[in-house]
Amino acid sequence: MKINLSREALLKPLQTVMGVVERKQTLPILSNVLIDLKNKKMSITGTDLEIELIGHSDVDVAGIDKAFTLPGRKLTDICRALPEGAPVELYQEEEKMILRSGRSRFVLSSLPAEDFPSVQTQSEILAFDISQADLKKLFSKTCFAMAQEDVRYYLNGLLLECDTDNVRAVATDGHRLALNSLPITTGTAERVSVIIPRKGVLELIRMLANDDSVARLVIGASFVQVKTASFNFTSKIISGRFPDYDRVIPKTKAHSITVNKEILKQALVRAAILCNEKFKGIRFEFRENLIRVLSNNPEQEAAEEELEVAYQGESFDIGFNVAYIMDIINVIEATDLVMSFSDPSSSVLIEEANGAGGSVFVVMPMRL
Repeated sequence: MKINLSREALLKPLQTVMGVVERKQTLPILSNVLIDLKNKKMSITGTDLEIELIGHSDVDVAGIDKAFTLPGRKLTDICRALPEGAPVELYQEEEKMILRSGRSRFVLSSLPAEDFPSVQTQSEILAFDISQADLKKLFSKTCFAMAQEDVRYYLNGLLLECDTDNVRAVATDGHRLALNSLPITTGTAERVSVIIPRKGVLELIRMLANDDSVARLVIGASFVQVKTASFNFTSKIISGRFPDYDRVIPKTKAHSITVNKEILKQALVRAAILCNEKFKGIRFEFRENLIRVLSNNPEQEAAEEELEVAYQGESFDIGFNVAYIMDIINVIEATDLVMSFSDPSSSVLIEEANGAGGSVFVVMPMRL
């Protein structure tokens, strides 16, 4: 049985799933992708046992119902190296799969399709539709605050929380917190929460389109799934109790300063050049109608930036990790941001001016 495809029909779903396929695996079959041909449709599946990705493609292979596995990275590299629009022919020869295109011929090893693992998706709790752009925005505006390899494993991911008419994404690494919410009707009568692993969140951001095309979000007892016309994403969830983020968000706002996002960003970029490379500390001095941004390093070098702002409160100084502030500025959509403080030893609350964007950010101060 020979399967005739175009290079693009094979490459597009391959590129969708390769983010979860590792070159070196304890189980050899996890380095492979599952190719399933059925009803003029081709699906390609990749998994690392925690996350499963399925890419879809329409192909003209009527009457062919076949599933087989091939080495994922090698197959992707071959397809990328072929000329654009090149025809591809696949067929089996004994225990091997042959890929032929023009005068090129590749012999690839194959493992049984029935041995390919899948992530279980039983016990569905909630399912609703959301635009891909909205879901991408939820994750993109919060993912930077996720922890990396923290012993508090529940921080190495993102909390997705669904109420009757609201969907919320929250991430924290213990030093900062990012929250974004969108008014979306979910159909649930009670709050449903899951923690999506860091790798799964980053893969979803990569794959989701920035348009109004629909994604079906499914939450189960042990999994979360996103289905679109071009891919199916399934991930196991992190078991554990996410911190009570509402207690972290400051309620008192003794001092509030509105500042232009771009002007502050440029000042921080310049000041960060001479900050301590290890700790990335920047000191803010708030004075009447003025913010002074200062940095220094062990080489006795220093930088100072002054920004004019409308501020009439008492003078005080506070230090931050400049990278944390920059991460927030980079995801804020509004022209201005509002920084609110209660005192120099408390967290700063950063919001978009005029309540735009549905985002809240919290950053712990540094001792400098």
